Amino acid sequence: MKDDHVAEVSPAYLTDGHSRENGNPVPVGYKQTEVGIVPEDWDVDSIGNLLSITTGKKNTQDRVDDGIHPFFVRSQSVERINSYSYDGEGVLTAGDGVGTGKIFHYINGKFDFHQRVYLMYNFDDRLNGYFFYIFFSNHFYDRIMSMTAKSSVDSVRREMIADMVMVVPPKIEQTAIANALSDIDALISELENLIAKKQSIKTATMQQLLTGRTRLPQFALRGDGSPKGFKQSELGEIPEDWRLTELDSLVSSVEAGVSVNSVEGKDIFPSGRNVLKTSCVNNGYFDGTEVKSIIPNDLRRAKCSLVKGSIIVSRMNTPALVGEVGYVSESSSTTFLPDRLWQMILRDNGSVSSRWLAYLLSFPEISRRIKESATGTSGSMKNISKSEFLSLVLPLPGQKEQTAIAIILSDMDDEVQLLEQRLNKTRQIKQGMMQELLTGRARLI
Repeated sequence: MKDDHVAEVSPAYLTDGHSRENGNPVPVGYKQTEVGIVPEDWDVDSIGNLLSITTGKKNTQDRVDDGIHPFFVRSQSVERINSYSYDGEGVLTAGDGVGTGKIFHYINGKFDFHQRVYLMYNFDDRLNGYFFYIFFSNHFYDRIMSMTAKSSVDSVRREMIADMVMVVPPKIEQTAIANALSDIDALISELENLIAKKQSIKTATMQQLLTGRTRLPQFALRGDGSPKGFKQSELGEIPEDWRLTELDSLVSSVEAGVSVNSVEGKDIFPSGRNVLKTSCVNNGYFDGTEVKSIIPNDLRRAKCSLVKGSIIVSRMNTPALVGEVGYVSESSSTTFLPDRLWQMILRDNGSVSSRWLAYLLSFPEISRRIKESATGTSGSMKNISKSEFLSLVLPLPGQKEQTAIAIILSDMDDEVQLLEQRLNKTRQIKQGMMQELLTGRARLI
């Protein structure tokens, strides 16, 4: 194994990955196979020759909430059960359902599994189980999609797995690859867990600060030093120095964009004009990169560009996403709203912090009230009335307290964002590593 386990690109590969010496497209030390160019000391074989394949005997209703063993169903989520039908190393994938070709699990231990879940086990002496999991989970979807004329796959047949051809490096190299990628998988899992923990802490903090159940020290006491209490309101108990107000009293304007013809991708055309997707607001966040490019002959119709400090509201969407909001931190004269989004600009009287208001409107209790006000005959699409939205009654602290709360929550958001950037970078590194290691372009041995 190389020092420090660092992957090195084989000298047989040039910058484009292919040797052109003597007009031969296959680099020295490599060979052409049905899965592409691979090192000459790698084998190629069908999965059915390398392991056993079976399905489970359980149904989803057999799960037990506090069961002692993992129970694999047709979902990325793992249920629990008190029985086990296998004890050992295996790889599982859904045989049908919405996750067909996209759901994969690796386990080594006792578990049970659904009757429409495939288990690959009893690995040949030539095969490292985790290496197989890495290869299979990264190539199986492409294989089954190549076998259908549809845009999705309804179900998996055993032969789709058994007849799939895979590379088989020497066992010691498989192990090195598996170890390297399992280490980065562990880092990804740690980052995901840390992000989930930080988000949970933020949610709890919102629950306390946005309701006034917990006051920041500088706002917690009366002038005489005694702690501030609560008072009854139509929203229930609120801090004694807060008041209720309708959203309308805080808002200067609420404007929607227009529906324009556009294509996927940002800045596709020379104008560099884009229109937001409705997916740009989700879970209390605004993502200004969620855009499409406006086609040139529709540019004149575009209206309502992004304004810093405004709040974007999803006025028409699915029941789950209607009423979602997000704070705009930067203006953009080249990014426009579609007709299904509102841009809400607040009154310039210093009475309200727009960032605080965005947090308040995304707070679960308030968000639920907004969603419940949405109407529509279609079960898949709901619409918020502007008058209903602006009549929303909200608890209003003083402006200084609003700002202080917003700073705390935005600091938490910044921390999560940095972790998410690190997570995305780590995932990109993993993808690059797999591309090199699973083709033999980079060798660990």
